Amino acid sequence: MLSACVVLPLHTYNYFSVESRTGSGRISAVGGNGFAGGGGGRVSIKVFSRRDDTDIFAHGGRSLGCPENAGAAGTYYDAVPRKLIVSNHNLSTQTDTLLLEFPKQPLWTNVDIKNQAKTLVPLYWSRVQVRGQIRLSCGAVLSFGLAHYASSEFELMAEELLMSDSVVKIFGALRMSVKMHLMLNSKMLIDGGADALVATSLLEASNLVVLRGSSVIHSNANLGVHGQGFLNLSGPGDLIEAQHLVLSLFFSIYVGPGSLLRGPLDSGSSNLTKPQLNCELPNCPMELLHPPEDCNMNSTLTFTLQICRVEDVIVEGIVSGSVIHFHWVRAVAVHSSGVISASGLGCTGGMGRGKFFVNGLGGGGGHGGKGGDGYYDGKFIEGGVSYGDADLPCELGSGSGNDSLAGATAGGGIIVMGSLERSLSSLSLGGSLRADGESFGEDFLEQYSRTFSNIGPGGGSGGTILLFVQTLALGNSSTISTVGGHGSPSGGGGGGGGRIHFHWSDIPVGDAYLPIARVRGSIVTGGGFGRGHGLAGQNGSITGKACPRGLYGIFCEECPVGTFKNVSGSDRALCHACPSLELPHRAIYVTVRGGVSETPCPYKCISDRYHMPKCYTALEELVYTFGGPWLFSLILLGLLILLALVLSVARTKYVTADEVPAPLPARQGSRLDHSFPFLESLNEVLETNRNEESQSHVHRMYFMGPNTFGEPWHLPHSPPEQVTEIVYEDAFNRFVDEINGLAAYQWWEGSIYSILSVFAYPLAWSWLQSRRKKKLQQLREYVRSEYDHSCLRSCRSRALYEGLKVAATSDLMLAYVDFFLGGDEKRAGLPPRLHQRFPMSIIFGGNGSYMAPFSLHSDNILTSLMSQCIPPTIWYRLVAGLNAQLRLVRRGHLKLTFGHVISWLETHANPALSAYGIHVDLAWFQPTASGYCQFGLLVYAIDNESMPPALDGQDASLPPEHQSRMPRNHRENPFEQLRLIDHWMSQKRFSGGILHTKSLRMFKERKAICYPFSFIVCNGKPVGHQDLVGLVISILLLGDFSIVLLTLLQLYSISLLDFFLVLFILPLGLLFPFPAGISALFSHGPRRSAGLARIYALWNITSLINVVVAFTCGLIQYTTHSQKKHSNFQSWNFSMDESGWWVLPSGLALCKIIQSRLIDCHVANQEIQDHSLYSNDPDVFWQT
Repeated sequence: MLSACVVLPLHTYNYFSVESRTGSGRISAVGGNGFAGGGGGRVSIKVFSRRDDTDIFAHGGRSLGCPENAGAAGTYYDAVPRKLIVSNHNLSTQTDTLLLEFPKQPLWTNVDIKNQAKTLVPLYWSRVQVRGQIRLSCGAVLSFGLAHYASSEFELMAEELLMSDSVVKIFGALRMSVKMHLMLNSKMLIDGGADALVATSLLEASNLVVLRGSSVIHSNANLGVHGQGFLNLSGPGDLIEAQHLVLSLFFSIYVGPGSLLRGPLDSGSSNLTKPQLNCELPNCPMELLHPPEDCNMNSTLTFTLQICRVEDVIVEGIVSGSVIHFHWVRAVAVHSSGVISASGLGCTGGMGRGKFFVNGLGGGGGHGGKGGDGYYDGKFIEGGVSYGDADLPCELGSGSGNDSLAGATAGGGIIVMGSLERSLSSLSLGGSLRADGESFGEDFLEQYSRTFSNIGPGGGSGGTILLFVQTLALGNSSTISTVGGHGSPSGGGGGGGGRIHFHWSDIPVGDAYLPIARVRGSIVTGGGFGRGHGLAGQNGSITGKACPRGLYGIFCEECPVGTFKNVSGSDRALCHACPSLELPHRAIYVTVRGGVSETPCPYKCISDRYHMPKCYTALEELVYTFGGPWLFSLILLGLLILLALVLSVARTKYVTADEVPAPLPARQGSRLDHSFPFLESLNEVLETNRNEESQSHVHRMYFMGPNTFGEPWHLPHSPPEQVTEIVYEDAFNRFVDEINGLAAYQWWEGSIYSILSVFAYPLAWSWLQSRRKKKLQQLREYVRSEYDHSCLRSCRSRALYEGLKVAATSDLMLAYVDFFLGGDEKRAGLPPRLHQRFPMSIIFGGNGSYMAPFSLHSDNILTSLMSQCIPPTIWYRLVAGLNAQLRLVRRGHLKLTFGHVISWLETHANPALSAYGIHVDLAWFQPTASGYCQFGLLVYAIDNESMPPALDGQDASLPPEHQSRMPRNHRENPFEQLRLIDHWMSQKRFSGGILHTKSLRMFKERKAICYPFSFIVCNGKPVGHQDLVGLVISILLLGDFSIVLLTLLQLYSISLLDFFLVLFILPLGLLFPFPAGISALFSHGPRRSAGLARIYALWNITSLINVVVAFTCGLIQYTTHSQKKHSNFQSWNFSMDESGWWVLPSGLALCKIIQSRLIDCHVANQEIQDHSLYSNDPDVFWQT
């Protein structure tokens, strides 16, 4: 049964023209309903002022016989805004509403086609032009031309073309010019037909083209889409395709996820405009390398899809074509979901097509690599040959060759980005860039396996990817691939790999170099697999533009460290190894921006401690400037000797006049230079003053304690027995309290001393001496002028503030109070004679340390007293010899060194004194609560009966042999005499005891923290040769300072931390010995020179701690950096991190130890200028 739907045309025309209209109602020109619905009429309204809600209808009537084909829509024209509306009131129809010629003057403003309306512009070469929008919505259809008669070109011009759920059909060619083209779930279908004149359509949207909701722009011919703004394919289903497709002049093109740009159409389409590929062309088409600049649609060109003159292209969907070209594009970004593909869109035949058997089984196509051989029935058939230029490829991939048979495979296409003149600024690839060969399909085998069981074509070869770019970035999952296709399971060979070439447009060199590629993805040109017994295709080629000097490889990377390249090329072998002789032994080659293009290769030292160009330390630079270590050492030694001679001459001229002291009388409290024996004439001159002062002297009371911050001077409260008759005990005790309070130190003074003792002990010693001196001055001033002397019984002494005097030894460690008679005492026996004072204690000054050796202080009073029994010359000589022996006593070794003093007293002193009835013994006195005790002499008479009453009338110049001798009973039983003396001392309330050989064995001594240093610095005997010793000290002093500077220079070049550690632990300990030594050498007078020399020795020994720190730092540096030691290590150097790191610290330590011994000799030469004082022969000692 044949049925048909016929629409009966019914034309009604309503026209309203008024100035204004008010009201409501309905205006209708609707077609009638019937078996076939009537067509809608036409309504035209020209009302300038409308104030109503009138409904206007002009749609077709319903078709009862064919509901899907209602009457065609009518038209509604509003003349005032010049707007045409075509609406079918959502009634579907297959009948078009004819729109003939559009007015040109004045232009309509808007055209709105909606609600299932179908319109047709049937006239050839017609133009649809409106001033505003053309809107299609809700199933609307706009057709240009007649189907099957595509022989005309149509123009569509508007401000905007808006499409929503609608279709635009063009039979022929379309030239569209709009500012904005928006599509939502809509289609634009262009049928170019067979006429070449209308085969090219041009769509121009100057501002914006947006496809959304599976919108499609399709042309079966040539299509050009131009614009100046954005082209946006938003998401899945959005499609622009044509046989030849050109997208140009946009600012940005965005291909969203699931959207597609394609050219040509899929292989199932057949059209006369389908592009003809140049499969047999042996030469590269010119337009691939030098494309035209105009970007116009030209179907004669090789390209099937071209994107031209676009700033940015962002691909998250698919771009597919046989020959894809990006020309004059600034940047292309392919995201991880994006694909630009020419896979399987190359030639089925081609220059590298595979050979095949009669049954169709064959080898794979060849291109960059030879195609794999096919196999059938024990025989191999060759694959396609390799062809093309690897350095500038531009060929399509070849196929299996048997294109007349079903299942034939094609090679890969071509993807070209940029050109020789216009390269891409950047290509950022996170997805895929593919031109793979086609593989034989499994679906085809399943479908035709019974009919074509032996068909087995080989795989297609890979195509070409030619990239003219400036920079390239491949993401982790990115792929650039031109792999060959796989052969058929029947024995087809695999396709050969294609070609990939990176033609870098501008490779920066030198300091301007920046990496042009960041490759984290994969670049593949492998051959396809052969199946069955077929062979796999060979790999293709990956090449890059020849790199300039210093760069190599496909991506023009910098030559590896330690190599250079001075020719153009990309081969790794062109990077030659740098000459090893030009590399210092502490240097490593460094990376240079742009690579190394010539020798010598740049390098840097392995550490900042070394300096270019020889990678020496600062010290080594100095050393090798003067010819190396040995020559430098000789020059330095010669310079030191020369400077020392200059210093020695200057010292001699500066000091000579002051080193010849005149024999002046010693003042109260001064320390005599006992190395000079006094003359008899001098004694006669001084005798009167001594006698006057000694005649009123009653007793000398010594302070207890060493006068330190921890244990200051203090007097015992009980008055001694010798002064009980001239003092009031209570007042004396108050005097002692006041003296002891005044002698105590403030807490801050001790704190400063403690701090200085830790950081700089010589300064602490100087601070201690300065406070001692000030304390002595305070005590003297107090007793002389402030104290009222109320403890004395003498009225004259109280009135004149006399009777008490405070004095101290020159080392300020021993102080004493002398008691004198006022002259108005009425007691007989005062002052006592010398023999009445026996046993009398004389306490040594000092404490046996290096800075304060023991010494017997003999002032005027003591000398006058002793002259009552002993001639002054004998006494002076005794004091000088005893002090010479006491210098050798060392604290920490008292048991040994006091033994020598006791022996000297027995061999030298007592035999001479026995002639005068006097005996002296070494004794200890006044132990304090802390355990400190004082040492001195105990003087007593041997036999009271044999001792003369006085020596005033004796001839003091007589030799000892003419004096009275020691009683026989003493010589016969000395230990009995000692027992009697001890008993006498206990009766006299003396606190102490005599030291002799037996008691020394029981003597116990506490070791101080500085005990080890006593082995380095100690007082010794004079060696003479004072000038020579001074010269050697000068050499060592200058050498020490030179080594210190060299050590600090080396430490500074090695580590700033080590430099400051050595310099400030202890603070400035390395630098102070030099000025201290110069001061000691150029001082006036032996005594001052000796004192400054001791300070110099103290600084010198203190600086050993700095040397230990330097040694420790050197050891740590050596241990830390030993693994960085180089094979070309020099046997002699001054580096702290190599085998000679110990040279400077060890040399400095040795120099300081030698200096210490020479300083001791210098001090001894200054203090003991009479060498006979150390004579072992008593006769020589006393006769000198």
